[in-house]
Amino acid sequence: MSERVSFGYEDISADEKTERVGAVFSSVARKYDVMNDAMSGGMHRLWKDRFVRRVKPQLGEAILDMAGGTGDIAFRMAARGADVTVCDINQDMLDVGVERAMERGIDGLGWSCQNAEELTFPARFFDGYTIAFGIRNVTRIDSALAEAYRVLRHGGRFFCLEFSTTQWPGFKEAYDLYSHRLVPKIGQAIAGDADSYRYLIESIRRFPPMPEFEQMIRDAGFVQTRVEPILGGLVAIHSGWKI
Repeated sequence: MSERVSFGYEDISADEKTERVGAVFSSVARKYDVMNDAMSGGMHRLWKDRFVRRVKPQLGEAILDMAGGTGDIAFRMAARGADVTVCDINQDMLDVGVERAMERGIDGLGWSCQNAEELTFPARFFDGYTIAFGIRNVTRIDSALAEAYRVLRHGGRFFCLEFSTTQWPGFKEAYDLYSHRLVPKIGQAIAGDADSYRYLIESIRRFPPMPEFEQMIRDAGFVQTRVEPILGGLVAIHSGWKI
């Protein structure tokens, strides 16, 4: 029997998920950043700023930004002098990122279309590995974490920014109502695609809770793991070190 994985609230085959997630991001690529602003009221920019401050990219460091798509995290890290390689499984997302970099006059970034579960980089190649709002869309999260560990040098750090489940009473219920009822409608109005944004919301609900995901990071070999909840856990920064 083929392996079953979650695609939103559905359980489908692993191969089908990879294909369907690819179709989602090809559909939303051109409106992805506009939708992020609309859905979060612009707060995603503050979350990403905070995330990069935690990463503390240094001059000349080699950092892999996985699921980096349109370049939001990479641009911030490059501004601090890091040598950033942007990877994404979806070429349409990367194309948007390259265009944005050219418009902003940002040079020196590497761009590579790759699957987080099967990276082509050699072992112990990067000083840092970042992934923002991408790991919940990976078909086999444990495989992606294993690859993150493999490509990091000893002393390298892993940082992940991802949605989770807020624990704040009242806010949790209000957010659930907003996300399930309104986000698909916003997606239809702005991007002409309600279904893709319905999946993206459902994928948040199926993502492991913060303690469970932290354990997955530890199981991959990382130590000194930490979880930093934002807005009661609506978003969380996960981190760990390869020692």
